[in-house]
Amino acid sequence: MSTISVPISSKLEESINNLIESGYGSNKADVVRRAITRLAEEEAVQIVLRAMEEPTLRGNLRELAKKLR
Repeated sequence: MSTISVPISSKLEESINNLIESGYGSNKADVVRRAITRLAEEEAVQIVLRAMEEPTLRGNLRELAKKLR
């Protein structure tokens, strides 16, 4: 596992602390990891949704997803 150091504003740090207090994560690193994971998942969903709207693509997206696993 790698460690990175990223400067953040006091407002973002306050948001992270609020997320910890609300139970979203156990500490700052956990909150950031969860947020990045969630963002990556949302981006993947958006890519699939855009692909489904693409008229030149044909086929079963579920079958394609199985091949990519």
